[in-house]
Amino acid sequence: MQVYRTPLRPKEPLKKILDRFYRDFDFRERLRHDPLEFPHRYSNPADIEAAGFISACFAYGRVDLFKPVIEKILKPCGNRPGAYFLKFSLKREMRHFQKISYRFNREEDILCFIYILHRVLKKWGSLRDLFYHFYQPDHTDIRTALEGFINYILAIDTRPVYGKNIKPKGLLQLLPSPKRGSACKRMNLFLRWMVRRKDIDLGIWERIPPSKLIIPLDTHISRISRCLGLTDRTASDWKTAQEITASLRRFDPLDPLKYDFALCHQGISGLCRGEARVSVCSGCIFAPLKSI
Repeated sequence: MQVYRTPLRPKEPLKKILDRFYRDFDFRERLRHDPLEFPHRYSNPADIEAAGFISACFAYGRVDLFKPVIEKILKPCGNRPGAYFLKFSLKREMRHFQKISYRFNREEDILCFIYILHRVLKKWGSLRDLFYHFYQPDHTDIRTALEGFINYILAIDTRPVYGKNIKPKGLLQLLPSPKRGSACKRMNLFLRWMVRRKDIDLGIWERIPPSKLIIPLDTHISRISRCLGLTDRTASDWKTAQEITASLRRFDPLDPLKYDFALCHQGISGLCRGEARVSVCSGCIFAPLKSI
């Protein structure tokens, strides 16, 4: 079993500052600046899961650019996205998704993504049950289960959409796997929402303990983690995500991702640039740990 390095800084006082930062953070206020806002609109687990999966998969780039795309995809669903995607018909519903594209994802890629979601729901009843099929409690984390989950999804025949069974880059970009070395930020984000039942996470996948989660590694988490000494790696890959998670696990072994949302929004809001700047860092809660 691979051993991950311990944090570059001593356990104290970082834990004390992190816990205060977490305790005082206004989660509800920041929710409207986060894709988690979408699954929070629903109360039924099937609707939460479907809306959450779509929201997480398209959560890349600027928030003000991807949120309108998610709105367009969810609009035909009304207030029951779970039932809508379960009963989805390409012939009947494809008109609703015409002219929807986003950065790397063409109209056909988005339509195929929705079709694949439908196929999974029709076969398994839920994304949760498909993920549970690959999850083993004795595994160190969720990597093996996530690989199996994504491999299954990408094995679905895409001929009904593309005319031949292909997986274009615009589709693959929505469904990354740790097998290819990706940090899988959006998949890990979705899993955090589904597994944790604290703060603003939704916790509807009860079989998986939060201790098995891996941090959703994006630019903001990467920068602030190096700044706080949670890692010294610069690559935004699965290994770095594991190393940061291992560092945070020392502060809370049962729930290492409790700090993720607050730390990420420290970057999204512009309060942290991930580099030493007197104008920014002097007022930061983590300033005592930095050399400015």
